[in-house]
Amino acid sequence: MKAAVVLALGLAAAAAPLAAQEMPESYREVQLRALEAQRRLWLSMADSMPENLYRDKATPAQRDFAAQVLHHANALGFLGRILRAGAAPAMDTAAAYNSRAGMRAAINARYDWAANVLRNQTAQQRSSTVNLFGTPMPGWQVWDEMHQHAWWTAGQIVANFRKNNMAPPSFFFY
Repeated sequence: MKAAVVLALGLAAAAAPLAAQEMPESYREVQLRALEAQRRLWLSMADSMPENLYRDKATPAQRDFAAQVLHHANALGFLGRILRAGAAPAMDTAAAYNSRAGMRAAINARYDWAANVLRNQTAQQRSSTVNLFGTPMPGWQVWDEMHQHAWWTAGQIVANFRKNNMAPPSFFFY
């Protein structure tokens, strides 16, 4: 039900003119819950894949497992520039690419930072137009776009699990 509400709000917003794309303050809590659901998913991915397969690719053209996970974590850091929120914390890439503890630390650091940015985003920042890869949108909508990116990127990792005859972590809702 909650996922349907999020989707409906997102679709309604996408269809509305930019000037009319304001969201109620309560929607921020929906977005914070979505961030935490994403964090749980990424941590479960890191925990489910054996460390010796972190650098394994399902196909030659695909990113390896660690690179795919960290691609999304880095995308969260990109929000700092788009939302003018300052730089995300630096990532210990050597540890993140090669150890469960390092990957978990990188995921948690980026999600802690992103949640803090979202909590502190002012009403004016949420309604102001920003540019996401050439697409103008209100600042609140960037979080929904990142939510979609998280699930799409996580879906790419399923191939890594399947290649190694493993089931991916269970899907869960909020």
